[in-house]
Amino acid sequence: MATLSETQTELNSLRTLDPQAISTIYDRYFQDVYRFTLYRLNDENLAEDIASDVFLRLLESVKKKRGPKKNIKSWLLSTASHIVTDHHRRHYRRPTAEMPEDIIDRSDSPSQEFDRNHQDNLTREALQHLTPDQQTVLTLRFGQGYSLEETATLMKKKPNAIKALQFRALAALRRQVGEVA
Repeated sequence: MATLSETQTELNSLRTLDPQAISTIYDRYFQDVYRFTLYRLNDENLAEDIASDVFLRLLESVKKKRGPKKNIKSWLLSTASHIVTDHHRRHYRRPTAEMPEDIIDRSDSPSQEFDRNHQDNLTREALQHLTPDQQTVLTLRFGQGYSLEETATLMKKKPNAIKALQFRALAALRRQVGEVA
């Protein structure tokens, strides 16, 4: 994790659109943004597209003097969260079902694979019914493995607020999975 002075140096270099700084920021944060979007979308190609779009938006915002003020990573993940939420809204209005290009048997038993896939689908569907903040806290805490403090920093909330949000999100997820099943 970057120190406060490193972050400030990155921000200053970014504001001048220094190519080296932009490259460093991309290298440092792309995987975090990609993993975050992949966890929320479960689609590698779409996650990569959105992660790339986040960095384009970063450059556009910096050019307009509206980029991140204090924390680059927080700004990037927040932007990714907004894009994913917008994607879910569009997808919800026009649901589509895509067939996978290759179906691979990953388990010994077809019934075990069906059960796991069914449970994953139920969980993913239930996750979409949570608020964006609830989705984000679950993604950061369980999908990305961030600590409570890191999650609080990224979401610009206090650790106790994150604990409460996580508790409510898990309870809502349990209710949603129960209703869907």
